[in-house]
Amino acid sequence: MKTFALSALIGLLSSSSIMADERWIEFVGKDGPGQGKHIVLISGDDEYRSEEALPQLAKILATHHGFRCTVLFALDPDGTINPEQHHNIPGLEHLKTADLAILGLRFRDLPDEQMEHFVNYIESGKPIVGLRTSTHSFDIRDSNRKYAKYTWTGNVKGYEQGFGKQVLGETWVSHHGDHGSQSTRGLFVKGQEKHPILAGIKDGEIWGPTDVYGVRLPLPGDSKPLVMGQVVEGMKPTDPPAKDAKKNDPMMPVAWTKTYTGTAGKPARVFCTTMGAATDLENAPLRRLLINASYWALGLEDKITPDSKVDLVGEYKPSPFKFGAYRKGLKPADYAK
Repeated sequence: MKTFALSALIGLLSSSSIMADERWIEFVGKDGPGQGKHIVLISGDDEYRSEEALPQLAKILATHHGFRCTVLFALDPDGTINPEQHHNIPGLEHLKTADLAILGLRFRDLPDEQMEHFVNYIESGKPIVGLRTSTHSFDIRDSNRKYAKYTWTGNVKGYEQGFGKQVLGETWVSHHGDHGSQSTRGLFVKGQEKHPILAGIKDGEIWGPTDVYGVRLPLPGDSKPLVMGQVVEGMKPTDPPAKDAKKNDPMMPVAWTKTYTGTAGKPARVFCTTMGAATDLENAPLRRLLINASYWALGLEDKITPDSKVDLVGEYKPSPFKFGAYRKGLKPADYAK
């Protein structure tokens, strides 16, 4: 009995997160192709519950694929998570050792000392995965601030519309589908069916209750759309396409790849999807898309397998997307369970 209890305790410890600092959480990678790679996942959006989605994504990447994952949050001074706190994301210094950054941000106005870590990373040539509102990650309204050019409405010559447009390929444009009443079905772009990011996914399987975002076509530079967003009439995956045919003619890209060459002169692999809310992650094909994209961004596409494990880890009951609907009073450790 004692031996069994000890084994159970060792098993629990080996699968748990490391709480070296209560301001963020870290998951130790188990066996898998991700061993030796460090992914930093940065949450901070008011509506789509990235503070719930990114810990779950980190658990999947660590538990099933072996990556070490650090998850950061927007925090109030008392250490509680507050996605409406636009001025504080502790732990961005972890980007110094990151091999990949995964973003779930919206309209952040971070102090220069925090932005510096972010800017050093994106200009270094290391890969980035951006989810949903990360196209408009920053809203630095004082044009005299050191990093103001990264704001979503930036007008610096050669860096128009800031981080979203220049790095991810688009900034905020519009809701293309009807928000809260029309969902999104992912259809493969013709000719991209065999792209490694789509491995193990069938055309039309990707679905999420969030609506399609508008983008300006064509996307810039070497952007390559992989998945188009079919506007679905209702909020179920079995619902038909929107009755208004104009909603799907043309369809908007909802997932694409591109490169970004920063000041270091090294091109970075970039993947962006305008899906990725916490509720979207209940869809296994979408989870697979994000896991595959992480491998691809890291240059590990040869390690992608169509049957790799993308099961949810632990209990996952995401909150609906809505302003002001975050779970109040929680600390990062509450998402490490």
